[in-house]
Amino acid sequence: MSTTPSLPGGTWPLGDQTVTRFGYGAMQLAGPWVMGPPADRDGALAVLREAVDRGITHIDTSDAYGPRVTNELIREALHPYPESLVIATKVGANRDAQGGWPTARRPEELREQVHQNLRSLGVETLDLVNMRMGDAAGPQPGSITEAFETLAALQQEGLIRHLGVSNVTAEQVAEARAVAPVVCVQNMYNLAHRHDDYLIEQLAADGIAYVPFFPLGGFSPVQSEALSGVAARSGSTPMSVALAWLVQRSPNILLIPGTSKVAHLRENIVGAGLPLSAEDVAALDGIGR
Repeated sequence: MSTTPSLPGGTWPLGDQTVTRFGYGAMQLAGPWVMGPPADRDGALAVLREAVDRGITHIDTSDAYGPRVTNELIREALHPYPESLVIATKVGANRDAQGGWPTARRPEELREQVHQNLRSLGVETLDLVNMRMGDAAGPQPGSITEAFETLAALQQEGLIRHLGVSNVTAEQVAEARAVAPVVCVQNMYNLAHRHDDYLIEQLAADGIAYVPFFPLGGFSPVQSEALSGVAARSGSTPMSVALAWLVQRSPNILLIPGTSKVAHLRENIVGAGLPLSAEDVAALDGIGR
């Protein structure tokens, strides 16, 4: 697959598939607090179609978003899916009536979540399933082996093509890789949260993708004079600078910024391609160190 000129960063392999490094995260398509339907359903469908029209070949979702809302929107907007499109989903948590994310990692729970994703996306095989560990506070110590063995068994049954891990420690990454091949690691990482620097380098050397979520800090956006200064000098926005920094940080980093607006999606694409000078990068690197 050739690099799409309009998307920054080129491409990176996810197992035997190649995806654009600039992808799209579907979480924001659900309602408030990732519960219920979107206020603008037509707008949500338009964003998904725009993403594919722009050449994006990596969409991140989960049956827990809504729940089932984002998967059903993806199916309505894009099914039958282009052969080049990789839809990554995740398991390991359900939703409760209060909007919480109770863990669901027993073998029978994981099997049910995989089948729910298959049904809501309308496919016979899931392209990529990430095993999510930890909690809302971040990665937590503990064994991933039993949960990952369950997903590996589902992969052997032909229900999953590739496996990844999410919200994990470096030790859990190594533990999972001892069970089955891991094609990506999805953790919180941005200018101010640099705890995975060494892990990113290790994964890049092994050809494994690193997918950061919350590129600007999530619900508590990164506040930094250095970030604001670079944005002002470049005539851009802090989000654009944060995305551009991630693109240049390492070739194995895949972006999945989310939005529910077509105009914002286009802004993110342009922003991620923002050229950063060595002085800019040095100033930004100082934020998290």
